[in-house]
Amino acid sequence: MSTRPSKQLETFPNPAPERDYLIHMEIPEFTCLCPRTGQPDFATLLLDYVPDRLCVELKSLKLYIWSYRDEGAFHEAVTNRILDDLVAATKPRYMRLRARFYVRGGIFTTVEAEHRKKGWKPVAPVPLPEFEKGLSTRG
Repeated sequence: MSTRPSKQLETFPNPAPERDYLIHMEIPEFTCLCPRTGQPDFATLLLDYVPDRLCVELKSLKLYIWSYRDEGAFHEAVTNRILDDLVAATKPRYMRLRARFYVRGGIFTTVEAEHRKKGWKPVAPVPLPEFEKGLSTRG
């Protein structure tokens, strides 16, 4: 195997630091272990951030997410730890991580955590008409 899980998050310079723009990532293959039973927990992670000077490099993010596969962690703890690590690496203007865990014992769990850079205020969005729904290839 040429790659291995890693806690090392790499970054690269923001190509447009003069403006606020949103980066959205969907990570549908997150796994960790239940700290009580050792059974796997599965989640889709939704990451939204407004970068400042740095962006997270995607392969390092993939390897970082993979590093949780054999670790026991409560949903709340792992969501906040991932957010803390991403904030430490990129120092964004804004970041939100939503972890949507699959059903376990008849319960779906969603944990959402946010970071805002001190003094940062988002620019008001321009209201635009929406495109017709159902035309996306991703549904």
